[in-house]
Amino acid sequence: MLLVVATALTGCAHHGKKRDLGRFTAEGLYKDAHKSLNNGDYEQAVRNYEALTARFPFTDQARQARLDLIYVYYRKGENEAATDAAEQFLRENPTHPRIDYAWYMKGLIDYERTPWAFERWFGVDMAKRPPESLASSITAFTTVVKQFPKSEYAHDAQRRLIYLRNRLAQYQINVARYYFKRGAYDAAAQRAQRTIEQYDGAPAVQDALEIMIECYKRLGLKDLQHNVELVYQANYNDDSRRGERRHAWWRFW
Repeated sequence: MLLVVATALTGCAHHGKKRDLGRFTAEGLYKDAHKSLNNGDYEQAVRNYEALTARFPFTDQARQARLDLIYVYYRKGENEAATDAAEQFLRENPTHPRIDYAWYMKGLIDYERTPWAFERWFGVDMAKRPPESLASSITAFTTVVKQFPKSEYAHDAQRRLIYLRNRLAQYQINVARYYFKRGAYDAAAQRAQRTIEQYDGAPAVQDALEIMIECYKRLGLKDLQHNVELVYQANYNDDSRRGERRHAWWRFW
């Protein structure tokens, strides 16, 4: 009996809270939702924000609610919902003064889809796996950096962008090494050259040049080998280090 009474009271309280939402103004709904967000009550925050956007869709509070929903879904771990909310906000509010935040959150959500913790804990090099959401994250962070350079999120977006580009460049190097290991020297050289063209300035560029030198050497293309060696010497003049690095990357055993 106690369990039945407790359940009934909880249900009444829950429905009472829902009925109360109908009495709120747009400002009241937003304040209550924001209070729930600050208190970590994400479920109640979502209910209030969604009620606000449904009842008062064209108000300033509703536009801010759509922006806040991106963060709430993100904190709840609902990445798909957070991404959808960000994309909807970008479509519907292209001139909003805080559109930089929507772009940043979109990039951050895609960035965190990659299991970095798994890599750290188990020593797995995720750069050896095909990148999936990284390209989308790079696009979002690039938008923040280039279109909103004075944004408070631009600095962090730039740091993450550099890291992601380096990871993608390293992935291309891993593919080139895979080809090299199997004797596909032409394919390995092309992949290394593509890395240099797409990710100029990344640490992997040095590896790419070394791969090209070895591939051209094995293909007997002396002129191409010589040209790449000149480029290498102009940028990395430490010959002893080059020799160590060259032998290190193709020793797969």
